[in-house]
Amino acid sequence: MSNPDELLVAISAAVESERSNQMSLTVVVGGAVITGRLAPEAVWRERVAEVLKDSDRLGPFSDVFARGPRGNRPGGAGAGEAPTHLHFHLARILQGSLGIPESGGMYRVAIKDVSAWTVGDLSYFDQ
Repeated sequence: MSNPDELLVAISAAVESERSNQMSLTVVVGGAVITGRLAPEAVWRERVAEVLKDSDRLGPFSDVFARGPRGNRPGGAGAGEAPTHLHFHLARILQGSLGIPESGGMYRVAIKDVSAWTVGDLSYFDQ
């Protein structure tokens, strides 16, 4: 979207202000369907830093995430500014009848790039 959806921005701002990770969302970005739960940016960064820190090869990158957003501002925005990104955890890219990765991953999506979305975490089942 050239202009970010105001409702999606409001949902992201609510997640940031409530510090909740229970909002399930599915978005379409560049033709890919990503489904999972939103997390506040600070929580998302902390979790990514933890995972990287435990890696022999990627450990040095953990500090990039641990530092937090510019000036520790929620959603990468300053006080009074709207969030610019969605931070997914336990998320999967839906491909056919499966989700990648199966256990869920950590994705950061620019709100302006979302072309469609719905509330809820989609799952596919073979019937």
